[in-house]
Amino acid sequence: MRKFIWRSLITLLLLTGVLVWKTVADLVPPPETLSVFDASVRKAQVLDRHATPLTITYQNHWNIHDYVPLHEIPETLQQIFIFAEDKRFFEHNGPDWRARWHAMLQNIMALRVVRGASTMTEQTVRIIYPRRRTFWSRWLEGFEATRLEKRFSKADILEFYLNQVPYASQRRGVVQAARHYFDRDLETLNIKEMMALAVLVRAPGRLDLRKGTTEIEAPIARLAKRLLELGAMTEANYQNLLTAPLHLHDSHLPIQATHFANYIYTSQSAQQLQTMGRLHTTLDAGIQRAAQEILNQRVHDLRSKNVNHGAVLVVDHQTNEVLAWVNVGPPSLEKPGSLIDAVITPRQPGSTLKPFLYALALEKGWTAATLIDDAPLTEAVGTGMHQIRNYSRHNYGPLRLREALGNSLNIPAIHTIQSVGADQFLQRLRRLGLTSLTAHPDYYGDGLALGNGGVTLLELVRAYATLANQGTFRPLKVLRNAPQPSLLSIFSQEISSIIADILSDSDARSHEFGRSALLRFPVQTAVKTGTSSDYRDAWAVGFNHRYTVGVWLGNLNQQPMSHVSGASGPALVLRAIFAELNRYEETQPLYLSPQLVKVEICRTTGQRATQDCPSRVEWFIQGTEPPLTGPSVVTANRVDRPLRLRQPSHGLQLAMDPRIPDEYEAFALVLSDTPLEAGSVDWLIDGEVIGTTPVAIRRFSWPLKRGTHVAQAKVWLTNSEKPLATQTVMFYVK
Repeated sequence: MRKFIWRSLITLLLLTGVLVWKTVADLVPPPETLSVFDASVRKAQVLDRHATPLTITYQNHWNIHDYVPLHEIPETLQQIFIFAEDKRFFEHNGPDWRARWHAMLQNIMALRVVRGASTMTEQTVRIIYPRRRTFWSRWLEGFEATRLEKRFSKADILEFYLNQVPYASQRRGVVQAARHYFDRDLETLNIKEMMALAVLVRAPGRLDLRKGTTEIEAPIARLAKRLLELGAMTEANYQNLLTAPLHLHDSHLPIQATHFANYIYTSQSAQQLQTMGRLHTTLDAGIQRAAQEILNQRVHDLRSKNVNHGAVLVVDHQTNEVLAWVNVGPPSLEKPGSLIDAVITPRQPGSTLKPFLYALALEKGWTAATLIDDAPLTEAVGTGMHQIRNYSRHNYGPLRLREALGNSLNIPAIHTIQSVGADQFLQRLRRLGLTSLTAHPDYYGDGLALGNGGVTLLELVRAYATLANQGTFRPLKVLRNAPQPSLLSIFSQEISSIIADILSDSDARSHEFGRSALLRFPVQTAVKTGTSSDYRDAWAVGFNHRYTVGVWLGNLNQQPMSHVSGASGPALVLRAIFAELNRYEETQPLYLSPQLVKVEICRTTGQRATQDCPSRVEWFIQGTEPPLTGPSVVTANRVDRPLRLRQPSHGLQLAMDPRIPDEYEAFALVLSDTPLEAGSVDWLIDGEVIGTTPVAIRRFSWPLKRGTHVAQAKVWLTNSEKPLATQTVMFYVK
């Protein structure tokens, strides 16, 4: 017996030693901190400039986006959790051994597990170091809980637990659970909803309220009865709790900015600039909400005209920060096109590029008083000829540049791009950030003046912000802590001021737009509209002293709208958004360079005002103002355009009409309107002179002949020994 007892003691000591050794070996030391903000972030949360959430993500291992300090969690909710999960929380040192023994006896008597008896400290250990639920893991958690309480206070542990306790649908913490089930903040929860959150942690999947609220009623009632017995709840509250139903609500973000958030996530600097798993953006939730409501309402009003999509971009060009990035409606698989971000989708800009074209012309020596001829015009397009028309199909004859731009006339714009060159215009547009224009200049040709290339709303607003910033280009900011970019001068302050003054001049646009109050804003605002071919795109862009706003309406499937132009569709959106932006702003006029010279000019001639013609004030870059006597520095007859054949164009294909006798069919060879002195023109076909006309006529009718031909014109100026020759042009007659 003595040997048996001795051997048993030795065996027990050995087993105890092994148990101690194994326990010490498997114990995990407590963390250095209960802060989870230094943990690796799988996906950051996007916030607006005032920390309003723009996205919600549950992909991270920890709850880092909805973490609240203990003092912001209602005391009633804290007490309910303590009573439900660990009523001696403030008495034990980690594990509650008395509760453990009591639970073990209950489980033995029931022959199944009916009670766990884990304290909130032990559950916190399990949250930090997840293990499989076994007897050994429960054994280790008791010692690790003791270590945890030696390092951290009860308040620290309770705060961590309430913020990280897991719920269904990847939610963690009471804040996420309250929003997931009730779409409410913690301080607005009623007693039953608080009790539901406490009961749910016992079996988040089985008791998930989204699967039904019936099964959780019984455990809530048991918890309420215990609270009643302890005097923690009144009889009236208890009876009311038993009969009051749980009302579930789907959670919603306060601001709709899905496309903006996606743009942020794909930006190269997003990961480097996040702080504590958050990306603080420049977006303003209030402006975003107002712009969203205005755009949605306008598109709804235009549904009958087949308008289904739209976008708005609002920028503070003083800081170059994006304040609103809006698409119509929330993205949905059920709504065609809603998943496409129209802000960054290239579309034809129509007439919205014309201000930059005329700014380039001002660099070449033109002025706002330069006369440009608005006469019927036919130009080459591809392998054919196209008659250029203004939007109203009216022609106004010689007009000042101010009127040509203000009325957005197409024919003067074609004359202008022919003078400055499509290649130079394209280069300037690319410097302005219109990088979607990737094709060769020959691909666009003169049609670039009318917007035949695709650009994005983001690019267009950025370009207009350059005009608003006195000709200085800066990339737009979408992240608050992004570094300041370098500046790039695109246009001079004087040129930018003149263009802005023209775009804000209601009198300058009166021919085509009348004196409509729609484009005459209460605060001085430079406004430009645009409409692409077949009404597929309608634009309105504008800027005042502080804000630049762009609006696009159309259909992302390229279907045309029903006669919705920039002036009739998006202009109203633009006006309404500026009204919101100016509501609490101290108004100011647009910047006007003090280096400009103010001159009274004649409205019809663009020269110095006289008593014989109506006059107006015009602004000039110093040195370009009209002289006191004589013609203006640049007039309609002095515009420098290269000598060329307007007809035929290279690659032109002509077909003879079988219904007309061949001897009666002719084609007009036309010389460009380049300023020329008196002289004559030799017209050549296939190297042979077929006729001679005075320079003033500039055209010659050539009898058509089938085949491939080469045309050229040679101009003999008076007293010149050598002619001015155009380039040869190959064309075809079938």
